[in-house]
Amino acid sequence: MKVKYLYQQIASHVSVIIIAFLILSLLFSHFVKNFVYENKIDELTSYGQNILRDLERNRGNSQPILSEYGRVLAGRDIQYSLFDQRSAIIYSIGRTPIVELKDEEWNQIKQGYTVVVKQDFKRLEEGVTFVLLPYIHNNQFVGGILLASPIKGSRQVISKINEFLVYTVLIAAVVAFMLSWILSAFHVKRIKRLQEATSLVAGGDYSVRIPSSDFDEIGELSRDFNKMVKKLNISMEEIESLENRRRQFMADVSHELRTPLTTISGVIEGIRNDMIPESEKEKGMQLASNETKRLIRLVNENLDYEKIRSNQITLNKQNIQLKEMLEIIKEQLDILAEEKHNEIVVEADEDTVVHADYDRLTQILINIIKNSIQFTENGIISMRGRTESDQTVIEIEDNGIGIDPEEIEKIWGRFYKAMLSRTTNPYGEFGLGLSIVKQLVNLHNGEIEVTSEKEKGTKFILKFPLK
Repeated sequence: MKVKYLYQQIASHVSVIIIAFLILSLLFSHFVKNFVYENKIDELTSYGQNILRDLERNRGNSQPILSEYGRVLAGRDIQYSLFDQRSAIIYSIGRTPIVELKDEEWNQIKQGYTVVVKQDFKRLEEGVTFVLLPYIHNNQFVGGILLASPIKGSRQVISKINEFLVYTVLIAAVVAFMLSWILSAFHVKRIKRLQEATSLVAGGDYSVRIPSSDFDEIGELSRDFNKMVKKLNISMEEIESLENRRRQFMADVSHELRTPLTTISGVIEGIRNDMIPESEKEKGMQLASNETKRLIRLVNENLDYEKIRSNQITLNKQNIQLKEMLEIIKEQLDILAEEKHNEIVVEADEDTVVHADYDRLTQILINIIKNSIQFTENGIISMRGRTESDQTVIEIEDNGIGIDPEEIEKIWGRFYKAMLSRTTNPYGEFGLGLSIVKQLVNLHNGEIEVTSEKEKGTKFILKFPLK
C-alpha cells in the first residue's frame, strides 16, 4: 500500500509527541497521587503523635484532651480510636470500630512499628487512608491509636488533575498535528520540487535549477543536484560536440581516403589494361606511390594519436641545443614555405638548451610550423628560443590570417579542423595535428598556449621545464 510521504511525516511527528505527553502525564499523575497520599499520611501521623504526647503528659485527666482533639479532627473529617494492649477500643470518635485490624497489623504495632495504609476499600463501605501508631509508656506497649480519613477528597483532587492532563494531551495533539502538517508540507514541497526537477533532467532538460541552501540536508542535496545538472549539461554539450566532430570526421575520412584510393585504383587499372602509354607509366607509378604514402600518413597519424593519448610511448629526454634543432627544422620546411612565398626565421642563443625527447619535440615543432605555413602567405614565420629561470620558452609566430577568438580553445580538440583547412591541408588531414601537439607537450610536463588576432597572425608559446 502506497502512503504519501506527507502523511508519514505527520503520523510520525504526532505519534512521537502524543506518546511523549502520555508518558509524562502518567508519570506526573503517579507523582501527584503519591504526593497527595503522603501528605494525608503525614497529617494523620502528626495528629496521632500529638494526641499520644498530650495523653502522656496528662495521664490522670485525658478526657478533655480527647474531646478537644475529637472536635478538631471531626472538622477535618478524620476519625480516631484508642485501644488497649489487648486491642479493645477504649475511646473512639466516629465509627466504632473505624477499621478492623488484621493480625499482622496488630503484631507490627505491638513491636513498636507504625502501620500505614494509603488506600483501603474492603474494610469499610468507602475507601479510607489510615495510620496505626503504638502507645509506649515506660518502654512498655500499653495500646495504640488509629486515625482514618476517607480518600474521596484525595481522589477528587487526583481526578481533577488527571482531567486537566487529558485536556493538555488533547490540546498538545492538536497543536502537534498543525505544526507537523506545516513542517511536513514544507519539506514535501521541497522534495516535490526535486522530484519535478529530476523528471525534467531525465527528459533531457539540463538547464533546470532549484533553490539551494545550507540550512539542512535537503538544501545541501539541492545544491549537489544543481552541480550534477551543471556537469551533465557540460558533458552533454561535449558529447554533442564530439558527435558533430565524429560526423565530420567520417565525412573527412570518406573524402580523404576516396581520393588517393581512386587515384591508385585508376593507375593500377590503367597499367593492367594497357590504357596508359609507356611514356606515362613511370609518372603514373610515381603518382600511385605518392598517394600510397599519403594513405600511410593518414593511418599513422591516427595510430600515433591513440598511442600518445593512452600513454603508450616512452620519452627519451635529453638536453638539446635548441638553435641547432630549429635550424634543421627550417631546412626541412623551407621548400614548403617557399611554395606559399613565406620566409622562416630562427632567433635563438647558441647556449639555449631544451630538455626533451628529440623526435617528439621535432614532431611538435613541425606540426605547429606546418600550420603556420598553411595559413600564411607572403609572410614571415619566426621561431624563437630562450631560457627563463627554470624553463625553456619556444615561440612560433606568423603574420597569417589568424584564428577567430571563439575558435582558439577548440583547436586542441580531436578531429577539429578550421574551415579553410578542409580542402587545402595536405598535412594532418584528420585534424589530429594540434591535438597530438597538446598531448606531447603534456607528456613533457610542459605548457602550451596560443594567442591570435584575426588577419594579424598567431603565436604559439611552448614552455618546457629544465632538468
